[in-house]
Amino acid sequence: MIEKYLNKRFLILYIFPVFFGSLTVFSFEPFNLTIINFIIFPSCFYLLFYINKKSRSVYRKKPYKKNLFIFGLSFGFGFYLSGISWITNSLTFDENFKILIPFALILIPLFLSLFLGLTTLIIGPFLKLDFPSVIIFSAGIAFSDYLRAHVFTGFPWNLWAYSTTTYNEILQIVNLIGLYSYNLIVITLFTLPIIFLFKISKVKKFIILLIKLLFILSLYIYGNYEINKNKKILKSIKEKIYVKIVSPNFDLQYGLSYKEIEDRFNKLVRYSDPDKKKETLFIWPEGVFSGYSYDQITPFKELIFKNFSDKHHIIFGSNRLEPKSGDFYNSMLIVNNNFDVIQSYNKRKLVPFGEFLPFEKILNNFGLKKITEGHGSFLRGQENNNLVIDKLSILPLICYEIIFSDLIQKSDNSTNLIVNISEDGWFGKSIGPDQHFAKSFFRAIENNTFLLRSTNQGVSAIIDNKGSLIKKLNRNEAGNIELEVPLIKSNKNKNDLIFYILLITYLLFFLIYKDKNEKK
Repeated sequence: MIEKYLNKRFLILYIFPVFFGSLTVFSFEPFNLTIINFIIFPSCFYLLFYINKKSRSVYRKKPYKKNLFIFGLSFGFGFYLSGISWITNSLTFDENFKILIPFALILIPLFLSLFLGLTTLIIGPFLKLDFPSVIIFSAGIAFSDYLRAHVFTGFPWNLWAYSTTTYNEILQIVNLIGLYSYNLIVITLFTLPIIFLFKISKVKKFIILLIKLLFILSLYIYGNYEINKNKKILKSIKEKIYVKIVSPNFDLQYGLSYKEIEDRFNKLVRYSDPDKKKETLFIWPEGVFSGYSYDQITPFKELIFKNFSDKHHIIFGSNRLEPKSGDFYNSMLIVNNNFDVIQSYNKRKLVPFGEFLPFEKILNNFGLKKITEGHGSFLRGQENNNLVIDKLSILPLICYEIIFSDLIQKSDNSTNLIVNISEDGWFGKSIGPDQHFAKSFFRAIENNTFLLRSTNQGVSAIIDNKGSLIKKLNRNEAGNIELEVPLIKSNKNKNDLIFYILLITYLLFFLIYKDKNEKK
């Protein structure tokens, strides 16, 4: 019965991989059904093996390797279609962009699928039902993820590592080996159940499975030890900062009037509930003043001066025009109670089409512009600067910069706090804001630093240095959360050297065993 369906080329090259790829969305936030990846990965491994074995005789297509590429492309399309289709919600706020929704829905997943298609094309011919094939399969998928995270502007969204977000004890290893090394290990573990189809003894299968379980258990024990040890360390830390994170739950709107901006200021002040006698760092989200730049909202400085004291600083997101150069940036600002800018940071990782328009001069002729309010593109910030005030050394991350592990690696070693501000209203009631939030746990663990997140219509949270959720405001919940936050100096994995070493080790293992098998 199974053989009958496997011999149907359309099913095995298009329907099955798209189905499995689409199913993977349930392993990520907000569903967190990690267990399905232990089924999906072995299934895809076997189908690739079957395609490689039967292509010439069954499908009669030349060159037969095209089938391997089609399978990877189909799986990738299902994976991205189900996992990031929420991005099209951002096109619904402007009538001029709605016509682009079908194109974005299809072309973006199709483009990203090329990474997986090329990967299966390369590794597919080597797959057999043996352990070295598991190694090369896992290494290939992990390297594909790494390339996707770095090629062009990079898009490291929903790496397979993120499907384990809820297993905080296991995640502690990320601080030691880095995100991409962990991603490689996770993919290997997901794929290992394929051993049940290997032509080896039951004893060997049992031993491999036992080693896998013991390895996972060791990660859990190590993580549990680190988390418990950290609880004692946190009690001894004397250097702290009192923080209030505000989530206003404003509707995402274009073209706000001056009166509407004033209303937003008043609500932010009310949600902040400042105590003039208490030293406090307030954090407001990105995008709360719509398309208004900092210079345009300075007339409201009296409102800030009236309600806040010299013991207060406010972090928030705003568009900012550099007077000398005339350049326009998406910025994170720290202001005092006079509304003077004390420190500023310009966003470095801009969203293509959202914050800048690729090939702008050409596409402007077709009436296209960036999705966010205003016509001109933002410029990318060049400086890798922390926001420093007294004892604070803040690593600033605006919106989807939170998904980039390399920003953690390149950050200042003096960093003792991470602040992420975002406007998640762009993605409505979709799963996008939940997936976005999940990345925060990894950044906190990687840097071994508390992470403070303020979003509008997303999840605002305080996450400790081991990725434990301390407090949060749910999506579409207005108000504030507060905490005396311990200031912990950065302790991070600084580069991807461990990932390269693991990748080379995997490759050497495969080549050695491949050579031995060929000599038999």
